[in-house]
Amino acid sequence: MRIYATFVYLFLYIPIGVIALFSFNAGRHASQFQGFSVQWYGKALANPFVMDALQTSLVVAFVSALCASVFGTMAAVALQGIRGPVRAAFDLLIYVAVMVPGIVIGIATLIGLVTIFGQLNPILAALWPGAAPPQLAMGYGSLIAAHTLFTMALVIIIIRARLAGMDRALTEASSDLYATPMGTFRQVTLPLIFPAILAGFLLSFTFSFDDFIIAFFVAGSETTLPIYVFSSIRRGVTPEINAIGTMVLAASLILLVTAQVLLRTGRRRG
Repeated sequence: MRIYATFVYLFLYIPIGVIALFSFNAGRHASQFQGFSVQWYGKALANPFVMDALQTSLVVAFVSALCASVFGTMAAVALQGIRGPVRAAFDLLIYVAVMVPGIVIGIATLIGLVTIFGQLNPILAALWPGAAPPQLAMGYGSLIAAHTLFTMALVIIIIRARLAGMDRALTEASSDLYATPMGTFRQVTLPLIFPAILAGFLLSFTFSFDDFIIAFFVAGSETTLPIYVFSSIRRGVTPEINAIGTMVLAASLILLVTAQVLLRTGRRRG
């Protein structure tokens, strides 16, 4: 089993290591290492198209992670007070949202948004006679909405796990001291689950920033960094693409490790 596991890990991580290695290639060909250089990192950071795509990805990831954290926290706290078949149904829907392939979510979101826009745009046109009415279309809004719905399930799972391990005596003591439900949440529950909320935010940010499949369907005219990379590699892989991939990988690993540390810190405090 150890030998089998070793080969599996090598199969998974050797290609990633090769991309990181060839991102420091001094030559112009991605498959021929001609010396060590960091020039492609500078060229990637100086590329205006890369910077525009990076800005779009950062804005979408931050806003969607913030929305997912807020709504996911509200949903997780609310679900703690539900029992029986209703809670089982919600649990099923949450885990299904994580398990459904991204391409299914992307297609379903695209069809749903196109249908909604098709119904609302004539209404908006009727409300603005004689002027150019606003038109609902794919873009920042659709990207943020799709990523929020996708990553919110992750936040709910993380926070509910923290709530399940929290000592109920603390909230009961707060109620015995005549604290209001909002006061109990603000002074007792929120400080205890805050590491889980922050970890959920970081994971949501990472998943949204790295997402290509869902973004490909709902981005419209906007270009995120994964979409830019996909469009670029259709013309051939260059060391610049390797540099972009390495930087994204490093940032994702830092966020994931930080989220894991926060979760462990929250468990020890609980």
